[in-house]
Amino acid sequence: MSAQIEEFLAMLAAERGAASNTISAYRRDLEGADEYLGDLAAATTDQLASLGSAWAGLASSSAARKASALRQFFGFLIDEGIRQDDPSPAIPRPVTRRPLPKILSHDQVAALFGCAEREAESGLPGPVRMLALLELLYGSGLRATELVSLPLSAVPRDAPFLTVTGKGGVARMVPVSGRAQQALARWLAVRPAGPKFLFPSRGKHISRIRLYQMLKELAVRAEIPPERISPHVLRHAFATHLLEGGADLRALQTMLGHADIATTQIYTHVDSARLVELVNQKHPLAQKQS
Repeated sequence: MSAQIEEFLAMLAAERGAASNTISAYRRDLEGADEYLGDLAAATTDQLASLGSAWAGLASSSAARKASALRQFFGFLIDEGIRQDDPSPAIPRPVTRRPLPKILSHDQVAALFGCAEREAESGLPGPVRMLALLELLYGSGLRATELVSLPLSAVPRDAPFLTVTGKGGVARMVPVSGRAQQALARWLAVRPAGPKFLFPSRGKHISRIRLYQMLKELAVRAEIPPERISPHVLRHAFATHLLEGGADLRALQTMLGHADIATTQIYTHVDSARLVELVNQKHPLAQKQS
């Protein structure tokens, strides 16, 4: 791999605070293009245009991610004076459609919580922890990584907010419902002492994979198809159900930690299906149909 790619990845880590997963993805994309073209940093516009055929078998979202990585790389080369020209307009631009997120119905959410609450009545640490995790996923819309890595110091004391470090190291304040505060208090009463994380495991914190497993196991016990449940699905449900209740889109953007409101607007499309159904069922003219 070229020295320029290594320098670019180092810049992402040092100046933009990119996460290790992001850097690894960029590395794979840039290494693949470098191998295909011979020398990515010196690639011509014709060479870059040929990437379209190399990406032909990829999903449009994967090709779009690769194109974004390459455009940022050439922007870096120009900023550093390594290249004087900008060949990035020749990079193929796959057309992507943002998929509508999977959501849960209110009844499914109620079933999930009903099962978790019944199990937490045992007072055992495992079920009590599960209820606290569930309350923060659905009640505050946290990402899986944000949730499992919460430090103990993030727990609210005088104010009903969590301080969460999201993507790119950006911190935000997330509201915590009264229910979630009660669940957290129950968890703190049985939580193992010592580790700095709110949800510790073996000296660190529980992993994202373990969180996925726990949720799917809970779904089975709640008689919900486990493939419908994940931390991200609960985050989507949080957003969609808030919009249904009349939440402001800008406020939702802040709570979700979206840098671009266009990302948040996807939930308006999900909610639109409910609005169409509402008009068809409740509008006075709908009652006059024969």
